[in-house]
Amino acid sequence: MRIRAGSPHELGRLQEIERAAGHWFRDLGMDEIADDEPPTLETLAGFARAGGLWVAVPETGGAPVAYALAEPVDGCLHLEQVSVHPDSARRGIGRALIGELAARAAGDGLPALTLTTFRDVPWNAPYYRRLGFRTLTDRELTPGLRRIRAGEAAAGLDRWPRVCMRRDLGGPGRGASGTAEQPGGAGVLPAR
Repeated sequence: MRIRAGSPHELGRLQEIERAAGHWFRDLGMDEIADDEPPTLETLAGFARAGGLWVAVPETGGAPVAYALAEPVDGCLHLEQVSVHPDSARRGIGRALIGELAARAAGDGLPALTLTTFRDVPWNAPYYRRLGFRTLTDRELTPGLRRIRAGEAAAGLDRWPRVCMRRDLGGPGRGASGTAEQPGGAGVLPAR
C-alpha cells in the first residue's frame, strides 16, 4: 500500500468506503451507526484543503481502499476518522495510516495523536490500545476533546460507551512513529 494525501476526485470513493465499513457495526446490533451517513463531500473537501485527508491506495495504483481524516485539536493531531473497506480489512492498512500520521505529527513537533471511539467495539478502543493509545480520564480531557465529546453526545453516540484516547509520540522505548514495537497485527476497521 501507498499512503498519500487524498485528492478531490476521490471523495465519492471515500464515502463508499465508509458505507461499506458500516456493516461491521450492524453485526453488533449498532444499526444506527451502520446506517449513519458518511462525511459529506464538503466535509471531506475541507479536510483535503486543510491537509488532513490521507488515503491508502494499492502500490500498483487505483482507487483508495482506506482513508483517515485528521485535524489539530489542542496542540495534538486528532484522528477524526479512520476507515478501511471491508475487502481490504485485516491487512495492516489502518495501522499503516495511523503510523504515517503519527510520523508526520511527530515531525511537526506535535506531542500526541488523539481520537474518540467506542469503548467496547473490538476494532475500536481495544484495537487502538494495541497501537499504543491509552484511554484518557475525565481530568485529562482538553477543552477541544470535551467539545468533540459533547457533539458526539448530542448526535446520540453515547447510547454506546465512548472514550477519548491518546498516543504519545516519541520518547524512550518508542519507534520513530511513536509506537511501541509490536509484532504483526490485524488491520483496523472504522474508527467512528
